[in-house]
Amino acid sequence: MDVRLSEEQQAIEDGVARVCAQFDDEYWSKCDQEARFPEEFYRAMAEGGWLGITMPEELGGGGLGVTEAAIMMHAVTKAGGGFSAASAIHINLFGPHPIVVHGTEEQKRRWLTPLIEGREKAAFGVTEPNAGLDTTSIETFARRTNEGYVVRGRKIWTTTAQEADKILLLTRTTTKAESKKPTDGMTLFYTDLDRSKVEVRRIPKMGRAAVDSNTVFIDDLFVPGEDRIGEEGKGFRYLLDGLNPERILIGLEAVGLGRNAVDRAAIYARERKVFGRFIGQNQGIQHPLADCWAQLEAAFWMGMRAAALYDSKQPCGAEANATKLLGGRAAFEACTQAVLTHGGMGYAKEYHVERLFRECMFARIAPVTEQLILSFIAEKVLDLPKSY
Repeated sequence: MDVRLSEEQQAIEDGVARVCAQFDDEYWSKCDQEARFPEEFYRAMAEGGWLGITMPEELGGGGLGVTEAAIMMHAVTKAGGGFSAASAIHINLFGPHPIVVHGTEEQKRRWLTPLIEGREKAAFGVTEPNAGLDTTSIETFARRTNEGYVVRGRKIWTTTAQEADKILLLTRTTTKAESKKPTDGMTLFYTDLDRSKVEVRRIPKMGRAAVDSNTVFIDDLFVPGEDRIGEEGKGFRYLLDGLNPERILIGLEAVGLGRNAVDRAAIYARERKVFGRFIGQNQGIQHPLADCWAQLEAAFWMGMRAAALYDSKQPCGAEANATKLLGGRAAFEACTQAVLTHGGMGYAKEYHVERLFRECMFARIAPVTEQLILSFIAEKVLDLPKSY
């Protein structure tokens, strides 16, 4: 078993790092402070061909797997942009996956090519205020008409809806009470984000301000029939195609952010002198950072295993969820230690570790909680009774 990156994979990491090097700490701080979408970064990644890394080659994409996408997104966060950088392009990698797998050839050409080229942006409309992670309890409803569907409902934590041209929208077409199974009766659409029928309200939040999160109010949005993905009532199953890749990507994005935090802390510890000696000589500084390195390394290779399993079409639910769990925790510890290593200056914006600390919380909360991950592993791996 070879646990090194191949030459091709290393080339991906190096190529992405070169693009990211164009955007320094000042750039990301300004985007964060102004709550401004990092359009220049988004354009640079599009021009480099990175937005379509997992998309079909015949449409101009890279045709590569989740493994390569994970390496790419790890490189993005490791370069210092954190989740502000990752979230600006993240949905291009996992969001359109139901279209790739279940869309018609016409839909793929119509929808994926503009995403690959960076001409259109998409939002991901799944989570709802009254449902949270209980996706089967969503209430947004698509009523069938002769011409298509009319949608009413609400979504929350919809990323990039301020910027998006399109929305991947999960609805009910049959109520939960009328469905044979809770997962039945949901239909997936990819359609225009018509702002005459959709109100988008930005949610002020702790970190990652450069990439907007929103509450979305949908009031009689018309969706043509040709904007439906696959069969009516099977949307939840289609959505599952993107969940394991999302967990893998979020986990490894967190690892990259954590590694950047440790690197910053190590540099500061080598340069900061107190009581006549560099603080990096003190084991009280060394040991916590070394432990962070080990935890990040372990999370990274769990992610690589999960991605390899996914790309080889093997079951990977436990590994994908564990990647998100371990990556989120390792990043949180790394960012905490980075702030503590800087002492008082860690609380200041000058050294940027406070920005990374604020952003690392995202990976501990989204897209699934640590408690649900542990319940999943307990049930599916340890064969324990379902607890919820």
